[in-house]
Amino acid sequence: MESWWRGILDSLVMGMVIPGLMLCVGIKWNDANPNPDMLLQPTEETVEEAAPQTMRLLSPDGNPEEMDMETYVTSVLLGEVPGSFEMEALKAQAVVARTVACRAMSTGGKHGNGSVCTESSCCQAFLTAEEYLRKGGAEETVEKMTAAARQTAGQILTYEGLPIEATYFSCSGGRTEDAVAVWGTDLPYLRSVESPGEEDAAHYRDEQCFSGTVFLDKLGLQLTGDPAGWIGKTSYTAGGGVDTMQIGGVSFRGKDLRSRLGLRSTAFSIDVRNGEIVITTRGFGHRVGMSQYGAEAMALEGNHYQQILEHYYSGTILSQWEG
Repeated sequence: MESWWRGILDSLVMGMVIPGLMLCVGIKWNDANPNPDMLLQPTEETVEEAAPQTMRLLSPDGNPEEMDMETYVTSVLLGEVPGSFEMEALKAQAVVARTVACRAMSTGGKHGNGSVCTESSCCQAFLTAEEYLRKGGAEETVEKMTAAARQTAGQILTYEGLPIEATYFSCSGGRTEDAVAVWGTDLPYLRSVESPGEEDAAHYRDEQCFSGTVFLDKLGLQLTGDPAGWIGKTSYTAGGGVDTMQIGGVSFRGKDLRSRLGLRSTAFSIDVRNGEIVITTRGFGHRVGMSQYGAEAMALEGNHYQQILEHYYSGTILSQWEG
């Protein structure tokens, strides 16, 4: 009788404790665990047994609506990255997209109600499978994006137990930027790192030309003489972006110049050719966090998505979101 009751009590304890555990797997590499296959790799069985999770999508009328999390992640992938990307790069993007939604639910997010919108300039791009197909997208791509979401179901990046600020962008031009250089907030997992192999990105390097008149108008300056003499001392950030630049004796922050001149990034240089001001930029976006084309380059080199995430968000933990 005693062993019978003990068996019942053991079953009750296991039933109450085990479901409440949060599965956390560090994505730091060490000699004791050099095999990426030993990290968190959900199987089809574990994914099927996981309880469905939801997120809050901001509707056009401004109210948050509940939506299946993995359907949302698939839609973000369809809106954010090319279907030609390697699966490991897509899986890294899926984890990051899910982390953005979970952080909003945990903190209130940019909209204050725990939701995320469908604007890439604010939260994340979003394209339903139906919209994607209607625009000429391939069914195979939808299946690929769905698989990337499913194979990482529920996984997010955390730091000190909370979903991280999982920022990302298109292309860094060779090196990412410190968060503090762009937003003034120092986050230990958003630090400048090398991001090689991005040369195939559409905006790895760009040039924009301005007449002297247009250039001065955009900066609110009145200067005369040779434009080559307008550009003064320049300081740079850890990520190779312009921190400050003297123009006509006035000091501008690199991020302000990017905004005023409509540049693709703060990693730029200015030259004068035949009286025109030519600005050469490297990369596309704020350059903080994960480079999408850098992730693709790492995937092409054979890196698993955990390695990609560890590279761009050092010190974070790959965790299972319990909602």
